[in-house]
Amino acid sequence: MLAVLIFATNLIVGSMSTGWTLTGDTLIYSVTMALRFVVITSSFSMFFLTTSPDDLGLALEQAHIPYEFCFAFTTAVRFVPVLAYEAQTIVDAQKARGLELEKGSILKRVRNYIPILIPLIVSAIRRSMEMAEAMESRAFGAGNERTNLFILKMRSLDYIVISISLLILALGMLVRFFTPYIFSGVLRFGF
Repeated sequence: MLAVLIFATNLIVGSMSTGWTLTGDTLIYSVTMALRFVVITSSFSMFFLTTSPDDLGLALEQAHIPYEFCFAFTTAVRFVPVLAYEAQTIVDAQKARGLELEKGSILKRVRNYIPILIPLIVSAIRRSMEMAEAMESRAFGAGNERTNLFILKMRSLDYIVISISLLILALGMLVRFFTPYIFSGVLRFGF
């Protein structure tokens, strides 16, 4: 739905800027923006589905990013599914009590989500307080040197994936920056 919304918004704004005429450039730009959103969303989804938060935090830490930032990032990544599950539980509980979320005007629907947001925010605050107490009881940040059980090492498959990724990036940049010159040469010289 968001890709369709992005396409429609770019199409409307692009046609407004050309005096309400639909041009091929506007259509291509709108499709490109929608596809860009789909590609970014898909790639991030695949990344987070295939990479565990522990490995991600370890990789960031071995890239010499301060541990506090690594910990905050991996904690946020871990809590997204927990909060989504908790939000679904609250929605089910409110529906069991008779709350109708899909009926009424748009303003009424937004108001109907308040009984879901308040318990979710309270639960998130409670969970963060429990985590802060757990971190404090374990002396988080007391020592300067940290050790890890595992150390990530590059393997031959990693180098192959990096090489393929760089090749695809170079090909994409070639297409992006040199396609107009190629087509102008084709049109000029008739190749």
